[in-house]
Amino acid sequence: MRLLVTRPQPDADTQVEILKALGHGGLSAPLLEVEFLDFPPLPLSRAQALIVTSRNALRALAAHDKLEAALQLPLFAVGPASADFARELGFRVIRQGPGTARELLPLIEADCSRGKGILIHLAGTRLAFDLKSALDDKGFEVEQPALYRTRTADRFSKEARSAIGGDSLSGVILMSPMTAQTYVALIAASDLQEGALRLTYFCLSNSVAEPLKALGKARVLIAGSPSEDDLLGQLCVRGLRDRAGDGEAGRCSPEVGRIYPEAKHGYDSAEDTSG
Repeated sequence: MRLLVTRPQPDADTQVEILKALGHGGLSAPLLEVEFLDFPPLPLSRAQALIVTSRNALRALAAHDKLEAALQLPLFAVGPASADFARELGFRVIRQGPGTARELLPLIEADCSRGKGILIHLAGTRLAFDLKSALDDKGFEVEQPALYRTRTADRFSKEARSAIGGDSLSGVILMSPMTAQTYVALIAASDLQEGALRLTYFCLSNSVAEPLKALGKARVLIAGSPSEDDLLGQLCVRGLRDRAGDGEAGRCSPEVGRIYPEAKHGYDSAEDTSG
């Protein structure tokens, strides 16, 4: 299979390399661009822990002059990929969530103490889940500095437009609601609806798949859990079935379906909208 990879850089090129290792082709066509912002002051001396729901927050922190001080604090990471990246930066006390900020919430509540110190959520300007408000409601004091923002593409690359309108592409990988919304808008603006309906969409979650309803009866497969592990596992399963002569990727409804992957590959996604 040849897949359109829509993640921001540098994750897009990384995902293309993973696809190659799995026996698939990948066309890098990022629909979002991550821009790091000037850091606001970080009140690290008042903090009991840091929270990250995206590797982009850690990438921004890596260039901050307070990195060494930040490394002394416990860190709550949204999933295994963020946790692995945090270890590479030098964090020693890491609590790993299952993949979404919503699921990270009970872990933070169980491990942190109200009144002991603030929680600092290193975030972007747009988030899929309002973790700060959820923690505020539970009696925690939370700071949520925005370290980066995402910009949406205003057009497909020439290569991506040609692939969607032609017959060289099998599917599209979508990792965030913002990416899916941008994709659907560009399909309409480029008059590529017919080509788009021929493709299979590999989506991280139901919220990522939701914007695709605007395409009509597109074939959508949703990861068994919101992690890149499971999403790439779908591609392994489909590739095995295709090579066995079974063109079905999973028994799904015409609009939104779900298969549960049978292979893992050691990556997860961001919970925020920048995937």
